[in-house]
Amino acid sequence: MTDHETPMALAGLKVLDLSRILAGPYAAQMFADLGADVVKVENPDGGDDTRKWGPPFSQNADGSRDSAAYFSACNRNKRSVTIDFSTEGGADLVRKLAQKADIIIENFKPGGLKKYGLDYVSIAAINPGIIYCSITGFGQTGPYSHRSGYDFLIQGMGGLMSITGQPDGSPGSAPMKVGVAVCDLFTGMFAANAALAALHYRARTGKGQHIDCALLDSQISMLANQSANWLNAEVCPGRMGNSHPSVVPYTVYRARDGFVIVACGNDKQFIRLTAALAVPDLADHADFATNETRIKNREQLDAILADIILKMDRQQLIETLEAAGVSCGPINNISEVFADRHVQARGARIDQWRKDGSKISTTAFAAKLSLTPAQYRAAPPRLGEHSDQVIAEWADMSPEEIATLRNAKVI
Repeated sequence: MTDHETPMALAGLKVLDLSRILAGPYAAQMFADLGADVVKVENPDGGDDTRKWGPPFSQNADGSRDSAAYFSACNRNKRSVTIDFSTEGGADLVRKLAQKADIIIENFKPGGLKKYGLDYVSIAAINPGIIYCSITGFGQTGPYSHRSGYDFLIQGMGGLMSITGQPDGSPGSAPMKVGVAVCDLFTGMFAANAALAALHYRARTGKGQHIDCALLDSQISMLANQSANWLNAEVCPGRMGNSHPSVVPYTVYRARDGFVIVACGNDKQFIRLTAALAVPDLADHADFATNETRIKNREQLDAILADIILKMDRQQLIETLEAAGVSCGPINNISEVFADRHVQARGARIDQWRKDGSKISTTAFAAKLSLTPAQYRAAPPRLGEHSDQVIAEWADMSPEEIATLRNAKVI
């Protein structure tokens, strides 16, 4: 259970979330988990696109269909307001909310909010301290800036798919995307970190600023050692299946009853591996004694280890290697992940209940803060659930004024 008396790191911070899909909402949810008051502005006509990205769908307490499960992944702890800011009254209302905000997160195409007076320059004129974070596929500048950018496209253009999948000539070989929208998530992480850095700068100087986050930039940054191989040695990495370009053995093997990952990060671990598998002489063999020689003789070594491991049960192998201090583990499906006793002990699953008794489950904020932990105060909101409440608080409007906006279909 969440302790609502525990202080929260970002309590008092106000975040206006104008974004939808995944990258922006994911960044905004991180602020919300750490205590910020996050207001999600949605189009009255259906709201965030991901509310309809199903099946599967969440269920209401009476068994009727709620929003798509996808929406729950990045929208908890937020309050939902519906505003049609394509109308003059709606744009004016968003500006009123923006005057109270510390951070704005948006993911419209570059220049897309200018016609509504909701771009950075317009908002900074009425709130000079605003931290305004723009998330796009390709950034605010450059020859591709006008393009829309979905995660799948960026995984391809950013090099990730060129190093993901089976090697050329292998069965099923082809560029392969990662099974979750990692470019969106990378960008959400960069956006949240950049906004916190900008807040720290504002605390010293009083100055807000504009943050330009692009999915393509984020993906390229996350190429890490693979890009370093090209930039510093002109080695262009390719697809290697489950093998590691710089460490051997570090791959998937088939045991008698399933697959297992074995990861030897250094020569000492390899010595322990070979001893545990009752083939200690392999560690002294000239072809395998060092990681460099093991990389050169990767296929030969993998074949030897594969023959040995195929004769063992998966759990037997895991227990044997764990006792020897060699990193290893199963390949779990998502159901098995949440059934794992360690995952359960770490509190990775969060169950939340709405007032009507319906339950929404999400994954926990990953970092464990000792003094100001993340808290899970509210399930992902229903569309427009908090419109009256937020407009009264942030825009200082009376019930009569709010009713007028509703009658005019602004909210």
